[in-house]
Amino acid sequence: MAKKAGIFDLETHFAFYGAYHSNPVNILIHTLFVWPIFFTSLMLFYFTPSIYDISQIGLGGHGLLLNFGFFFTLTYALFYVCLDKKAGTLAALLCFACWVGASFISARLGYSLAWKVVLAAQLFCWTGQFLGHGVFEKRVPAILDNLAQALLMAPFFVLLEVIQSAFGYEPYSGFHASVKAKIDAEIKEWKDNKQKKST
Repeated sequence: MAKKAGIFDLETHFAFYGAYHSNPVNILIHTLFVWPIFFTSLMLFYFTPSIYDISQIGLGGHGLLLNFGFFFTLTYALFYVCLDKKAGTLAALLCFACWVGASFISARLGYSLAWKVVLAAQLFCWTGQFLGHGVFEKRVPAILDNLAQALLMAPFFVLLEVIQSAFGYEPYSGFHASVKAKIDAEIKEWKDNKQKKST
């Protein structure tokens, strides 16, 4: 499989994000906290205006709505599938599982309690990630340099890291070697620039 170009160039996206996440402890923190951020965001998005209640056509119920949360999930899912068919499909399924779970929980909790749960979880997870960068990575988070790319790539990045570590998966032959070379070069450039500024 050949490398994709443009917005669907997984290698470039992964190298960008990976350059900010090279410390094993920081990677572990992100692995634990990124998907809960995605999940709890969907809990809050459940309360956005709905186009249609899916339960009316027999495809669900108990809170599955075609609202911003659904289209947010769909956007992430389609983007991940376009990046890589196999891992992207797994990521897309996880995205929709999060949407279903978040919808059910939010419908049961109601807005007055759900937003408090979301706030507590988001504060905890974001604080953990910023500490991971400050204490272990010693580099500002990717989100401060490229908000859209960092937010969009974070869930897929940690999933790809897990399946690569656990199963040796790579989207195509030579992917990880190429990405590692780019990450090493970017980190070296960052360190060189940091050293120049401090002298």
